[in-house]
Amino acid sequence: MLNESDLAAAQPLLTSLRRALNGVLFGKEPLIELVLTGLFARGHLLLEGLPGLGKTELVKGLAKTLQLETRRIQFTPDLLPGDITGNPILQETSAGRQFVFSKGPIFTNLVLADEINRASPKTQSSLLEAMQERRVTVLGETHALPDPFFVLATQNPIELEGTYPLPEAQLDRFLFKIEVTRNDAATLQRIVQDRELGAEPVVECVLSPAQLAQLHQITREIYLPEVVANYIARVVDATHPGQSEASSQVKFGASPRAALSLASAAKARAMMAGRLNASFEDVAALALPVLNHRIILDYAAKIEGRTTPQVVEAILKEVPVQDGAWPKPLHKVG
Repeated sequence: MLNESDLAAAQPLLTSLRRALNGVLFGKEPLIELVLTGLFARGHLLLEGLPGLGKTELVKGLAKTLQLETRRIQFTPDLLPGDITGNPILQETSAGRQFVFSKGPIFTNLVLADEINRASPKTQSSLLEAMQERRVTVLGETHALPDPFFVLATQNPIELEGTYPLPEAQLDRFLFKIEVTRNDAATLQRIVQDRELGAEPVVECVLSPAQLAQLHQITREIYLPEVVANYIARVVDATHPGQSEASSQVKFGASPRAALSLASAAKARAMMAGRLNASFEDVAALALPVLNHRIILDYAAKIEGRTTPQVVEAILKEVPVQDGAWPKPLHKVG
């Protein structure tokens, strides 16, 4: 059973991890908090933004802070599914010539799927089984992936040349879709003074695999009150047409996987804040990155210029919390 000492012991590790990643990306503290929340919720993350904003550097920096095996897959239009999952290769064995499965780069702990939307939808779909069931099946033979297994993908806005939209089924497998925005002038000045073109920042290892597994276990044991679970269910249900005024121009709402994702993320946020239970506030703070890529608007909404973040914001205003008040945390460390 989770106790106060477990949470207290985790806080110095979290502080060191934040400090290391803040040294990779300057002035992006909210972004880093979301990435760490997704990490401890054991979810896959999709970072979207224009080229050159540091998406890849952040993922590489995270990989260096963890003693996990990491591989980078550069997605291109000519990339094939077998280039990711692996292929059977005809080899000489003691029993004669046989097909032997050769593992692809997906067999690692942390996959950096760089510019994932530059590959064809067929190639993108090769990640579906891996991201949901953490295994791959090739020619009828199933192979388990390492534990833990994360996909941290980057993509450019779909309006850019040479990009393909991700299938809805794959988008639903990402815990968060996080928008990476440009830096302000003060942050740009710091980057210019502290960095050189082509030079990577120095990042030290912060967490061992055992420590990461311990933080995952602590996150799973964070208490999710029934009233908070009910709030999650009502928020996700309100994304569907006819279930709320805010969803009047929604074509398809969020799936049950979105509700599970929101619950896991809320527990991870509570753990990082040193609390023994998740709250309504955790759910509201994480609703946008969880639901943003899972709600599909109808044609009329697009014509009017309505966006998914606007719909999520309206849903949060429309769906009441239990008793109209935020629940108080059971305990906070420090």
